[in-house]
Amino acid sequence: MSRIIAITNQKGGVGKTTTTINLSTCLAQAGKRVLVVDMDPQGNASSGFGIDKFSLQQTIYNVLIGEATLEDVILPVCVEGVRLLPANIDLSGAEIELIAMDEREFRLKTIFNSSKYPFDYIIMDCPPSLNLLTVNALCAADSVLIPIQCEYYALEGLTQLMNTIQRVQQKLNTSLVIEGVVFTMYDSRTNLSNQVVEEVRRHLGAHTYKTIVPRNVRLSEAPSHGLPITLYSADSKGADAYKKLAQEVIERNKTRGDKR
Repeated sequence: MSRIIAITNQKGGVGKTTTTINLSTCLAQAGKRVLVVDMDPQGNASSGFGIDKFSLQQTIYNVLIGEATLEDVILPVCVEGVRLLPANIDLSGAEIELIAMDEREFRLKTIFNSSKYPFDYIIMDCPPSLNLLTVNALCAADSVLIPIQCEYYALEGLTQLMNTIQRVQQKLNTSLVIEGVVFTMYDSRTNLSNQVVEEVRRHLGAHTYKTIVPRNVRLSEAPSHGLPITLYSADSKGADAYKKLAQEVIERNKTRGDKR
């Protein structure tokens, strides 16, 4: 069975898509079979893998509303071992159509359960809001990976997100757990970055990853080239950080008894 991870934070601009693309790539480069699911109507995870989201004939939108199967829509990308379930602006219409559907919060979970693809990991890039798309991702997921930008307002957003996850755990997905918190856009020159890391680790302890993703110019440039960081600049600090994060994710799943 696949390990299904939702990468989410209700705050935008914290590195969700960057983490989705580069963690997935590094997991694949470590020998894992990975499906990336773009759950954001902006389609940035899709374009970050070099896919022209504007020319797509079918996307996850068509799968969610029952017009296509997972197998119809999944695409290969520039990374061997990674497949993509893409998105574009069409996905913004899914929420309205989902409202009238039975079991609307569980559409994605049902789709995954019926899939025959043998993925080791399914990594979902969620939109920066709590809507039906995010709820679908959280209901389908085994765990939540939370990117946190090293700035003051990140702490406030984390409290809101933890409350959201708790509500989902209580009412919709009792088996959902915290995969981990990863710090992004870390600047070792500022006291604030260090304070955010210290404060979050004080509250969440073992839920935080040792790996910290630094601010890195190459990491910021890579999406404009439609490439993950390990293909764009393999020797950069950003590439090194995501390789280490992938190994942490793999090791944590081994300790859970997961043999992937």
